[in-house]
Amino acid sequence: MASVGDGEYDKRVTVVGAGIAGLVAAYELERLGCTVEVLEASRRIGGRIFTYRFGSDIESPFVELGAMRIPASHRHTMHYIDRLGLSPDLRPFDSLLAEPNAFVHTAGGYQRLSDAARAMVEELRRACEPVSYPDDVLLFGAWLAIIVDAIAPPGQRSALRNDLRHRLLDLAVGIDLRPYRGEQDRMDLHTLFAAHPQLRTGCHEPLRSFLDDILAETSTDLLRIRGGMDRLVHRMARRITGPIVCGREVIGFEVAPERVSMLVREGRHIVTRHSRYALCTVPFSIVRAMRLVGFSPEKLDVINQIRYVPATKVALHCREPFWQKIGIHAGASSSGGRVRQTYYPPVEGDPALGAVLLASYNIDADADVLGRLSAAARYAAVLADLGTMHPELLQPGMVHNATSLAWGQYNWSRGGCAVRWGADAQASEAERAQASRPEHTLFFAGEHCSATPAWIDGAIESAMSAVGQIARRIFDAALPVPAGAALTAVGMAVR
Repeated sequence: MASVGDGEYDKRVTVVGAGIAGLVAAYELERLGCTVEVLEASRRIGGRIFTYRFGSDIESPFVELGAMRIPASHRHTMHYIDRLGLSPDLRPFDSLLAEPNAFVHTAGGYQRLSDAARAMVEELRRACEPVSYPDDVLLFGAWLAIIVDAIAPPGQRSALRNDLRHRLLDLAVGIDLRPYRGEQDRMDLHTLFAAHPQLRTGCHEPLRSFLDDILAETSTDLLRIRGGMDRLVHRMARRITGPIVCGREVIGFEVAPERVSMLVREGRHIVTRHSRYALCTVPFSIVRAMRLVGFSPEKLDVINQIRYVPATKVALHCREPFWQKIGIHAGASSSGGRVRQTYYPPVEGDPALGAVLLASYNIDADADVLGRLSAAARYAAVLADLGTMHPELLQPGMVHNATSLAWGQYNWSRGGCAVRWGADAQASEAERAQASRPEHTLFFAGEHCSATPAWIDGAIESAMSAVGQIARRIFDAALPVPAGAALTAVGMAVR
């Protein structure tokens, strides 16, 4: 523990990683009176918040290659959005099922969402023969199949088909589904699952734990930041007074009771840096490739065992938002094939500069299919698949440019997000606790250390927890608390 005689050195913290977890932690540590330096391996800040802009003009169209939506219930994220003055710029985020004119890939080809449910009902009816189910039950199954087919990786899609035929439809037979059925045969799955939790518990793993993600991603309670999600990152960075140094890759940690030593690649040289305290916020998919000395076996186990799934996004800069001419103004299509999901972002800039189509978004094994291709082959594959649903893309001059990011192959993440699919609540909490446990004076944060992996809120939650751990280590009973310290902001008490 620190003592009064130890001086300013004892309040120096090196934060490794300038994603949202690292930036929030740096901001809160400075508010507590710490001296902070942030080291970032890549040439940009933000981590997996990555807004890509097609041009340097302030009105240029952009796409979110990383995080693109915020559940309104995520209180940590909403707290910082408000503190950074971004609340007036929150806008609804329209996801799958939001736009009735969007498309759904069915056995009979592409159909409008407003028409697809009936076709899906008949597909499901045939698949369940000789067992017969009421139309309302089949409609429930059809709507669930639409979103899982779009979002879930192949293993979960197979699990859903099995659960639909052998478990979920039978459970739904005993429920009055009429209150959840709306116009155009829409089924309110979110309210239904909330009111009848036995439907979720009736699923087998890993579908049961994945179902929460499915419902969250198609909620009507999602938000985005007008002008790009990276505005959250850059506003936070401007609140930090210490240096945020890009191009500084940490390739090793050595921990000891009173010091953390870091091997840092600086250009062509590798140097050793020492810090009394350090906070590692980079994904464990990166940490496991580092040189790690002094770590406990338990920590090494969790570093090596946490699972990360890849995610791949492909965006097309189009001459115009052609989808609006066919009645699509927001939301997403369930595209199928190698594409899986296609999103229609709002046009917020100068229409003369074009519009962006998030042509493909997929995860896990589907993401690897596209992610392992070269950029040129990736764009060609997406155009080939999506051209059937949107032949307008094949018109000469319609596509000006393209960009993509395969997070599974990205040097600074090697994965889209951490997942705990298939783990029960006790196992998930044990993994989270071990992931976030410090090694001497090296602390850990990031969405993988939280109870909400894969979301910005989880990254922020973990940062606040790590700041609390560091503060308790620094500001013991022998040290006065700096005037104005933000201890209550991170939900802790100095002892």
